[in-house]
Amino acid sequence: MRKSAFLMCAMAASPAAAHDSSAPLTGEEALEHHHFGEDVLELLVPEAKASADITVDGNTRRIRADGYPIKKPGTFPNRNNPHSISKKNYNLKVPLTPRKTGRASNAQGAVFGIAINGVVMDPGTAEYWQNDRRSGWNYEALGGACKLGLDKYNAHVQPDGTYHYHGIPTGVLAAEGGNSVPALIGWAADGFPIYGPYGYSNPAQKSAVKKLNSSYRIKSGTRPSGPSGRYNGKFTQDWAYVAGAGDLDQCNGRFAVTPEYPNGTYHYVLTDSFPYIPRCWMGSADSSFKRLKRRADGGVDDAESQFAELAADPESSVPTIDFTAMADNSGAALTLIQAQGGHRPRFLQGGHRPPPPGVGPRHGQRRQGGRGPCSGS
Repeated sequence: MRKSAFLMCAMAASPAAAHDSSAPLTGEEALEHHHFGEDVLELLVPEAKASADITVDGNTRRIRADGYPIKKPGTFPNRNNPHSISKKNYNLKVPLTPRKTGRASNAQGAVFGIAINGVVMDPGTAEYWQNDRRSGWNYEALGGACKLGLDKYNAHVQPDGTYHYHGIPTGVLAAEGGNSVPALIGWAADGFPIYGPYGYSNPAQKSAVKKLNSSYRIKSGTRPSGPSGRYNGKFTQDWAYVAGAGDLDQCNGRFAVTPEYPNGTYHYVLTDSFPYIPRCWMGSADSSFKRLKRRADGGVDDAESQFAELAADPESSVPTIDFTAMADNSGAALTLIQAQGGHRPRFLQGGHRPPPPGVGPRHGQRRQGGRGPCSGS
């Protein structure tokens, strides 16, 4: 009884602060910040292994993690994903007070951010129509055409052992009470926070919670090349951003009040429809995230190698990502990424190194009859 009373008093004595962009948030602590109450907790509560070490160091938020979630992941290898999870040594950093650059920067094929449990968010895939990355038709992991061995948390494993999310990390969302409050899920590579799919209905103040909707819609008509057939959402290029069609901008973000930011902040939102995890940043991604896609052998990733191809051959047919605006958009439609004729595109299709002939790029699935590992028509 004395111990409980002492603990309660000690905790009450610890100061509480309303969170802003520079105060510690979920899963983090200031490097030089310690309370007497914490000493008491360390004595009375058994030590638990932290999923991620998130600290504030001056103007930087540092994230160190091994990439392995607290909640037990699905079984890997499995029938549709032959890779085993290997722990990592992430040492990432983002600005503590991020700023918008005034334009969206492509994140397709890159690590978009990291969850508070230390697992990275990497929504793009390395699966292309007929295994041809030059076709310009990239399969969506949650589009229904490919069986990529995702577990119940919308995650699976890359060939190098990286466990990563392709959609809402349902385990983290549940742990944060994400169906009843705007739930902080993680941090994007540019420093802006990432929240679950629920937000305040009035972004200017604490209000009723609702599920937020993406502003992307499936294009009308038929595909002009590649797999042909009607647009149905199975390929990244089946989708178009329609300004004002939902609650979120082209990077699946909005400015709103959240429990951690009572004065409001720009933040990204994970949704249960495309783009699931955002495909672009509104700020500048830190180089520590970009380095995650470099190959272990010291080479460069696909995006960098494609830039090298274009430098040597400006007429190269390496495709861009084309989230073109729908023709029937009633508002001012934004073309986020657009092919630029025969000129060098600004953004290139990301992803992983193309597979050897006859083998699926990520999961070792054999081609049959000249077709790729998935069906997108």
